[in-house]
Amino acid sequence: MSSRKLYLGPLTDNRRWDMVRIRPDDVFVVTPPKRGTTWMQTIVALLFYGDPEIETELSVKMPWVDIRIREMEEVAARLEAMTHRRSMKSHTPMDGVPLDAQAQYLCVFRHPLDAHFSYRRHVRNIPMAWFDHWYPEDDPDRITFRRFLDGGAEGFDMDVMPLAHILRHYKAARALADRPNVTLFHYADMVRDLAGTFAKVAECLDTSHPPQVMTQLVEAARFDNMQQKAGRFAPSGGKGFFKSDKAFFHSGTNGKWHGKLTEKELVAYDAMMDAHLPPEERAWLEYGETGQGG
Repeated sequence: MSSRKLYLGPLTDNRRWDMVRIRPDDVFVVTPPKRGTTWMQTIVALLFYGDPEIETELSVKMPWVDIRIREMEEVAARLEAMTHRRSMKSHTPMDGVPLDAQAQYLCVFRHPLDAHFSYRRHVRNIPMAWFDHWYPEDDPDRITFRRFLDGGAEGFDMDVMPLAHILRHYKAARALADRPNVTLFHYADMVRDLAGTFAKVAECLDTSHPPQVMTQLVEAARFDNMQQKAGRFAPSGGKGFFKSDKAFFHSGTNGKWHGKLTEKELVAYDAMMDAHLPPEERAWLEYGETGQGG
């Protein structure tokens, strides 16, 4: 743990990684929440098995290691017992995740405002009142967005996904992007070209399938299919973790924030983004490879 930054929040404890023995062919999906984490995990699972009908069972087969909910001894034992190639999920920034020279790290990002509004819906779909203080259902004073801008990158704030934590994630991943085993993806690019995303991930995993199989895998991972089969694709689908598995896949679109923020709120957001990122990095973090909306 001494070589990694410590991240402790109400849900997160990245010291749990100390109990995992990393293998050289492991695959880590490292993202802030609501960035396409489940989507990327599904792509990895489909490429691992080459079967569009595989039951992905992400919460069990590709566990979120640093969440406190499950006993770490059980999670570590389950991972150690796996004889197939493994993948794990983390919402901890890359400077808090164990780095292996051969394991693959897939880091997914999304426009911070799209993710913020997606997270607002997400907390309403969890049957536990974990974050009601930060995300009140009735918010006439618009404190939710103020907390999004004011929250810190570490401690309690990190698990409610303030902008500072998103920026920490991005900067930590970007600092390692020159490594051959660290690859950055953008949600908008996944929406625009899912087949291209599959090809890029397959290259990272050094995995190949015949063209007709790849076509079937891409179709299985399309948003409409995952939404229609939400009990299969949602994390812990069918187990009551969400009020609605289908609502977990709300729309899969971008630009959710348009018309929902005041001019003053947008000015404050712009000021914070410009203070932390140069223009080209901000453009990528918001819009992906095109660097622009639309």
